[in-house]
Amino acid sequence: MTPSARREAVDVAIIGAGPSGAVAAALLRKAGRSVLVLERQHFPRFSIGESLLPQSMAYLEEAGMLQAVVEAGFQYKNGAHFVWRDRATSYDFRDKHSAGWGTTYQVERAKFDELLIDCAAQQGAEVRFGHTVVAMRTGDTPMLEVVDENETRYEVHARFVLDASGFGRVLPRLLNLEAPTGLPTRAAIFSHVRDGLALDAFDRNKICVATHPEHRDVWFWMIPLAGGRSSVGCVAEAAFLDVPQAQREARLRTLIREEPTLNRLIGDAPFLMPVNQIGGYSANVERLHGPGFALLGNAGEFLDPVFSSGVTIALRSAHLAVKVLERALGGEAVDWQAEYDVPLRKGIDTFRAFVERWYTGELQDIIYYPRQTPSIRRMISSVLAGYAWDESNPYVADPVRRLNVLHEACMQSL
Repeated sequence: MTPSARREAVDVAIIGAGPSGAVAAALLRKAGRSVLVLERQHFPRFSIGESLLPQSMAYLEEAGMLQAVVEAGFQYKNGAHFVWRDRATSYDFRDKHSAGWGTTYQVERAKFDELLIDCAAQQGAEVRFGHTVVAMRTGDTPMLEVVDENETRYEVHARFVLDASGFGRVLPRLLNLEAPTGLPTRAAIFSHVRDGLALDAFDRNKICVATHPEHRDVWFWMIPLAGGRSSVGCVAEAAFLDVPQAQREARLRTLIREEPTLNRLIGDAPFLMPVNQIGGYSANVERLHGPGFALLGNAGEFLDPVFSSGVTIALRSAHLAVKVLERALGGEAVDWQAEYDVPLRKGIDTFRAFVERWYTGELQDIIYYPRQTPSIRRMISSVLAGYAWDESNPYVADPVRRLNVLHEACMQSL
């Protein structure tokens, strides 16, 4: 930077205007902090991750965004429907072990994300679209180097930086924080359809998760949205979906026809947008914090879309980080590892245990077990509803051992 380059100062700079960035900005504004949000894209913009979990509602309420979300006209959601071959089961998230919200929404993310960042701006956060962070200096007074769409460069000096850049993973890339995930490289192909679902054909208030009849590690989502539209996609190891771009639509159509439930519900319904593909989305870092910064949501770790945990983890991370950051900005000594990293990863590890056993088929065996104990079913429902930090639930306190024991019991009694 030249000596004449523009320099700005702010309490907290946030990279990314997605859900975690918007909620963090709103919470910091409630605490009276000056906040600058830097977003490289322009909103509205498309994003997947369209099925929220009830746990997220508490964080939207805390951030002063709940009324706007409730009044936006999104599709109501109260649970999840799972299907494999001739087996099917539904979980109603209102019937769960943990206290708290049991309902939420299925959302078109372009509208949802824009609504949240607008709420943050209305609370006094400054939001700049088309501004890209290209470098960072860490330390007690971190500095971001930013370039706008006119190629104007400037510096932002902040007391702290939160990276809410999602799959862009700005600070992990700039600071070389990436770490192996331990999860196979999977991909997703997806689009939207005009579903035309009859009222008695499928419960629009639930996401449908369907397992391929021949490949238990291949699954589909169907997420009913408002206005008779549904998001539909298929997730598998990358090689299973690897076709040239021109063949993606035919590939997704063929896969839909191979799954009886989706074939009945969607069949040949026309795609409303080009079939897109993302891959290699699972991500991890060595640590979720460093000198003068912390990573929120997908910027830190993303597991897999199967249980729609991404937005909930993002909002939980914003909630936890702001609580620690407020104390730090107030002059207290804080331990980011003990007070942010470890607690956040507790819930992530709960989801990880469920994700791993979904792909081995063990969790599917549990979900489709015909003689489920009501109390255990409510515990599983709580995790599926996003309450992955409630350690009064044995399947949160010790998820690996509990799921292993439960699967063994299910198999022995068949």
